[in-house]
Amino acid sequence: MTAPGSTDNMKDLIEYIAKALVDAPDQVKVSEVEGEKTSVIELTVAKEDLGKVIGKQGRTARAIRTILSAASTKIRKRSVLEIIE
Repeated sequence: MTAPGSTDNMKDLIEYIAKALVDAPDQVKVSEVEGEKTSVIELTVAKEDLGKVIGKQGRTARAIRTILSAASTKIRKRSVLEIIE
Protein backbone atom coordinates (compact mmCIF):
# COMPACT_ATOMS: atom_id res chain seq x y z
CA MET A 1 0.00 0.00 0.00
CA THR A 2 1.38 3.38 -0.95
CA ALA A 3 1.26 6.47 1.20
CA PRO A 4 -1.45 9.01 0.40
CA GLY A 5 -0.13 11.57 -2.04
CA SER A 6 2.72 9.41 -3.26
CA THR A 7 3.80 9.49 -6.90
CA ASP A 8 2.16 6.08 -7.42
CA ASN A 9 -1.13 7.89 -6.89
CA MET A 10 -0.16 10.29 -9.71
CA LYS A 11 0.34 7.31 -12.03
CA ASP A 12 -3.02 5.86 -10.94
CA LEU A 13 -4.70 9.23 -11.50
CA ILE A 14 -3.37 9.54 -15.07
CA GLU A 15 -4.25 5.91 -15.81
CA TYR A 16 -7.80 6.40 -14.52
CA ILE A 17 -8.37 9.55 -16.60
CA ALA A 18 -6.84 8.03 -19.76
CA LYS A 19 -8.87 4.81 -19.48
CA ALA A 20 -12.07 6.86 -19.17
CA LEU A 21 -11.25 8.74 -22.40
CA VAL A 22 -10.13 5.99 -24.78
CA ASP A 23 -11.86 3.20 -26.72
CA ALA A 24 -9.16 0.62 -25.88
CA PRO A 25 -8.53 0.98 -22.11
CA ASP A 26 -6.57 -2.29 -22.05
CA GLN A 27 -3.87 -0.61 -24.17
CA VAL A 28 -3.31 2.28 -21.75
CA LYS A 29 0.17 2.10 -20.22
CA VAL A 30 1.53 4.53 -17.66
CA SER A 31 5.16 4.50 -16.59
CA GLU A 32 7.19 6.85 -14.45
CA VAL A 33 10.73 8.16 -14.58
CA GLU A 34 11.45 9.60 -11.17
CA GLY A 35 14.01 12.28 -10.50
CA GLU A 36 14.91 14.05 -7.25
CA LYS A 37 12.37 16.86 -7.53
CA THR A 38 10.60 16.09 -10.80
CA SER A 39 8.74 13.01 -11.89
CA VAL A 40 8.01 12.34 -15.58
CA ILE A 41 4.86 10.32 -16.17
CA GLU A 42 4.74 8.70 -19.60
CA LEU A 43 1.35 7.84 -21.07
CA THR A 44 1.02 5.43 -23.97
CA VAL A 45 -2.32 4.70 -25.64
CA ALA A 46 -3.44 2.90 -28.81
CA LYS A 47 -2.63 4.85 -31.97
CA GLU A 48 -6.33 5.39 -32.79
CA ASP A 49 -6.96 6.77 -29.28
CA LEU A 50 -4.16 9.36 -29.39
CA GLY A 51 -6.51 12.09 -30.64
CA LYS A 52 -8.95 11.46 -27.80
CA VAL A 53 -6.21 11.93 -25.18
CA ILE A 54 -4.77 15.04 -26.85
CA GLY A 55 -8.12 16.62 -27.81
CA LYS A 56 -8.84 19.51 -30.13
CA GLN A 57 -5.90 21.94 -30.13
CA GLY A 58 -4.42 19.97 -27.21
CA ARG A 59 -7.17 21.01 -24.79
CA THR A 60 -7.68 17.58 -23.23
CA ALA A 61 -3.94 17.03 -22.76
CA ARG A 62 -3.66 20.50 -21.21
CA ALA A 63 -6.53 19.73 -18.82
CA ILE A 64 -4.91 16.43 -17.75
CA ARG A 65 -1.62 18.26 -17.15
CA THR A 66 -3.44 20.88 -15.05
CA ILE A 67 -5.01 18.17 -12.87
CA LEU A 68 -1.62 16.46 -12.53
CA SER A 69 0.03 19.74 -11.59
CA ALA A 70 -2.59 20.49 -8.92
CA ALA A 71 -2.29 16.99 -7.45
CA SER A 72 1.54 17.19 -7.52
CA THR A 73 1.51 20.45 -5.57
CA LYS A 74 0.01 18.54 -2.66
CA ILE A 75 3.02 16.19 -2.44
CA ARG A 76 5.47 19.06 -3.13
CA LYS A 77 6.94 17.33 -6.16
CA ARG A 78 6.72 18.47 -9.77
CA SER A 79 5.18 16.01 -12.20
CA VAL A 80 5.31 16.29 -15.97
CA LEU A 81 3.09 14.36 -18.37
CA GLU A 82 4.59 13.02 -21.60
CA ILE A 83 2.17 11.52 -24.12
CA ILE A 84 4.12 8.93 -26.12
CA GLU A 85 3.14 8.37 -29.76
